[in-house]
Amino acid sequence: MRQLLERYVDSGYVPGMLAVLARHGQVHTEATGSLAFEGAGAGVPMAGDTIVRMTSMTKPIVAACAMTLVEDCLLRLDDPVDDLLPELSGMRVLTDPGGSLEDTVPAARPITLRDLLTLTLGTGMVPAEPGTVPISDALVALGEPSLDEWVGRLGALPLVHQPGERWMYETGSDATGALIARATGKSFGEALRERIFEPLGMKDTAFSVSADRLDRFATAYEADDGPAGEARVADGPDGLWSTPPVFEGGGGGLVSTADDYLAFASALLAGGTHRGERILSRPSVSLMTSDHLTPAQRAVSGFGPGYFATTSWGFGLGVVTRRTDLGPSAGSYGWIGLYGTAWYNDPAEDLSAILIVQRARAGDPRRPMRKDFWTAVYQAIDD
Repeated sequence: MRQLLERYVDSGYVPGMLAVLARHGQVHTEATGSLAFEGAGAGVPMAGDTIVRMTSMTKPIVAACAMTLVEDCLLRLDDPVDDLLPELSGMRVLTDPGGSLEDTVPAARPITLRDLLTLTLGTGMVPAEPGTVPISDALVALGEPSLDEWVGRLGALPLVHQPGERWMYETGSDATGALIARATGKSFGEALRERIFEPLGMKDTAFSVSADRLDRFATAYEADDGPAGEARVADGPDGLWSTPPVFEGGGGGLVSTADDYLAFASALLAGGTHRGERILSRPSVSLMTSDHLTPAQRAVSGFGPGYFATTSWGFGLGVVTRRTDLGPSAGSYGWIGLYGTAWYNDPAEDLSAILIVQRARAGDPRRPMRKDFWTAVYQAIDD
């Protein structure tokens, strides 16, 4: 593992990398390089308490928080969200997903919490060139106002597909955050802190980085493949995450550390408890990490043709359905982030594995670094 990490750092692809493997109660950490190519961060080594943008690895934490509310009987999986999110009641659905926003039909049924957690509420990311697909432009234009205003804007748009028809990325997790805030009567961030972060000791996980911690905050880089001297900064320590945001995004707003995220991963692997603190029951963890997409949903969904051939979706996370590479077993679950972070739990191997890096799309499954990381993890298993 160290040789692999050093190879990518020495090549100038990233300034630093960190990997954490936890198995049978033992934790092994490998770190190399620094927090940045330039500035003060260039002299700070990567470590377990290095703060990074988790982006889409926010989604599993949000789903876990929602499940704590289900356990408290404040939410129910199959109840409509209308009572708490009236902005999403009486929705309309596009007749043609690529057509006019005015050409709609009534939604066949209400949106439920299960729809939000499985990303099957009927709307989400619609990749398209600007100006070519009206709903894509409209969803981008939602922006990042307060959660209340965001939900209002979302509810004013038609759904792209009928609720439950297909998996669509991103938006369901943001809507889950709004639902959690309304159900608890607290801000979304406060609810996460009280129900997940504080019980697990995740002291560096939040929607922003406080001034006294910026010296541990790694710089994020764009996805361009130029050498180190040409790497373009996407977000620095004094950038977007240096002040509390108006929009607390459940789809990708959290920063965290390897140490903090391991506490969350370990809690799920142990059936909802970590170091004596229980955040979820074992049945809730089992439900959250099961495959919840139907064959019909998988056939018409994903980031490209065949995307769901070997994977599926639980509540806020990906679920491996078939092993085809030297990597996670069937039944493993986890997710990745925009800037290359990655995490999967493998119950069959009693394994948690976390990769920390800050370069856009470095964790894309099609990129060599992602494949090499999982190969290095699994070739090390010697029992």
